[in-house]
Amino acid sequence: MTEYEKEWFEKDYYAILGVTESASSKDIKSRYRKLARELHPDSNPGDGRAEEQFKEVSAAYDVIGDDDKRAKYDEVRKMGPIGPMFGPGAGSGHGTGHFNVGMDDIGDLLGGLFNRGGRGRGQPGSARGQRGNDIEVDLTLGFDDAVNGLETAITLTSEATCSGCDGRGSAPGTAPSKCESCDGRGVHDENQGLFSFSRPCQSCGGRGSVITSPCTNCRGSGVEVRPREVKVRIPAGVKTGQKIRLKQRGGPGHGGGPPGDLFVHVTVEPHEMFGRSGRDLTLEVPITFAEATLGAKVKVPTLNGEAVKIRIPPGTVSGKTFRLKGKGGAGDLLVTVAVAVPQELSKEQRQAVEAFAKATTESPRAHLGL
Repeated sequence: MTEYEKEWFEKDYYAILGVTESASSKDIKSRYRKLARELHPDSNPGDGRAEEQFKEVSAAYDVIGDDDKRAKYDEVRKMGPIGPMFGPGAGSGHGTGHFNVGMDDIGDLLGGLFNRGGRGRGQPGSARGQRGNDIEVDLTLGFDDAVNGLETAITLTSEATCSGCDGRGSAPGTAPSKCESCDGRGVHDENQGLFSFSRPCQSCGGRGSVITSPCTNCRGSGVEVRPREVKVRIPAGVKTGQKIRLKQRGGPGHGGGPPGDLFVHVTVEPHEMFGRSGRDLTLEVPITFAEATLGAKVKVPTLNGEAVKIRIPPGTVSGKTFRLKGKGGAGDLLVTVAVAVPQELSKEQRQAVEAFAKATTESPRAHLGL
């Protein structure tokens, strides 16, 4: 049994994610995303505890976030020390503390859960393969694409399934031969007290077969390094620093193992006019003193190029924000007005301002006692 599989007996992944065992896949995914955002190393620089918690949360989601792994994990938990098989009174009628199944049955059950053969019940090629490596790439998006979302393609050079042998490792026209060391089972049994566990055969790497005529392109590994294109859907509202995970689009697995994941790190280019607040766009629009005082209808731009009008009520103060629903791509457009103060005045403008000042009898600072 590998360390990875032993953790299934020891760790409560439901408790790590803070969900119940009856939680739906949607609830588990939602909870994982929330914790991943809170604990991500980028959000907690230098915090070793947060980094360890992030790893635990990721490991938990890797198991119970996958329907097949979750089903196996639930079966393993039933067999663990807290399950009925090992608890008091789990006897078969011959006294407490005894198992109610035979040892060969337990070996078969464990073998089935971990894709291995049971004691003395060799099954060819039953050892577990190695998962492929995760790959991380950077993607820079324009402001408009980040706000609206898009489907694009990423070209990267990485390990991929060999095109010469389709990942089999054997030269075209040949086939692997049965491993004599494990008799084609891919595993060797080890007796450990009451249990019999299996370990991958060292001679064939757990495949149950050996390659006698390796592929000249990949030298028998089944993997080559080459350029490839991966399509990715960018959700609307993505931000700089966000990471998008593409399951099983990373490096190829070995010995029948699953591919790794591809992580896309997003950087969004800034816009010359618009900013962002969550899913909403922000925009600062200057208005004149007269417009703020008397009220007006003012045109403002939107991201799609369409100009819309907003009504400025009389007496609007600088810094007032107006919300234009549905005008901010995936969200709203938040327009903040700022009263523009002219740096230079014409003779007529100065006379008008001086007349206004002379006619103003109340100080805006009266509430300060000044």
